[in-house]
Amino acid sequence: MVTFILWSSFAFTMAAGVLLLCFSLPATAGIGVALILFSIGTGLYACWVTRRIPFTARVFSRALLPAAKFEDLNGPAYLMVGLGFLWISVWCLGVIGALNFYYPALTIIALVLSLMWTAEVMRNVTNLTVSRVVALYYLRGMQSSTQFSFQRAVSRNLGSACLGSLFVPTIEALRILARGLNLLEGEDEFMFSCAHCCLHVMESVFRYGNSWAFVHIAAYGRGFVAASQSTWGLFERQGMEELVDSDITSSVCFLTGVCSGAICTIFAASWTFATHKHYTATASLLAFFVGYLMTRIGMALPQACVACYYVCFAENPSPRLFDSTIPDRLVTIRTGREAMVTTPRFPRRISTA
Repeated sequence: MVTFILWSSFAFTMAAGVLLLCFSLPATAGIGVALILFSIGTGLYACWVTRRIPFTARVFSRALLPAAKFEDLNGPAYLMVGLGFLWISVWCLGVIGALNFYYPALTIIALVLSLMWTAEVMRNVTNLTVSRVVALYYLRGMQSSTQFSFQRAVSRNLGSACLGSLFVPTIEALRILARGLNLLEGEDEFMFSCAHCCLHVMESVFRYGNSWAFVHIAAYGRGFVAASQSTWGLFERQGMEELVDSDITSSVCFLTGVCSGAICTIFAASWTFATHKHYTATASLLAFFVGYLMTRIGMALPQACVACYYVCFAENPSPRLFDSTIPDRLVTIRTGREAMVTTPRFPRRISTA
């Protein structure tokens, strides 16, 4: 399934890009080129992480086992998806009204950022609900109430969800950018010293704001910063930093949303071009945006289960609850028996020769 998601994202974004190019409109051509370039990057990424796919698939299958014990655990995800659909419907009316403002472009950008943050909050409410139920099952063997966990997520933990929704995407995006710069090779010592410095800064900031924090927020009611520190401290004590850094669960969930957005774009662009040709680019962007956000909210459940699997193992690696999936992977990484391209975690030494 992981392989299917990766290559489906490549295929559908490529198809959407080619379709928009075929319309021969300036706006759709620009969007089409962007989608084609993204699909090429997705294909290269799928080839790069090929060796990680079997482990990721196994983690997904193991992490989702506790979810089967709670029949109503899908309820919060369905509720948030429905609420997201209603909110996006109202948001579309707001975008239409923004066209009459003095600065429509700035207003629309502000509305887009607002919708992204709101959708992320909805996703993290589901994340917190699932994380509490699954984490308490792992750590205490409790059959926690999904309804109570949801009420806790939208009341006591809502502030942490809002704060995390604002900072986690920004921190992780900057961290990925810093890593990408450090993967490049060159002779300009000053530029690469700056790149290494940026990586060091982002690794330090990542300790105080990361997506793993939602497990301890849900389980113990900690604040966002304290939970980020505690979860990353667990990984450091267990020597799991490289393991969680190489995890591609978040990438799989992200590309699932992109694939959904591309499919929505194909249908919306085809219909709009046949009926309202001049609005094809606008409808295509809106369809992609809505499809992506709705799918990301729905993918909160498997992503939360995987996060609980890692964090709870780091906190209590009991063989009664966990099999040898993570220990075997740690041995493989430490002994170097699996050759794979890794991303830099800390600044490398710059040769002065």
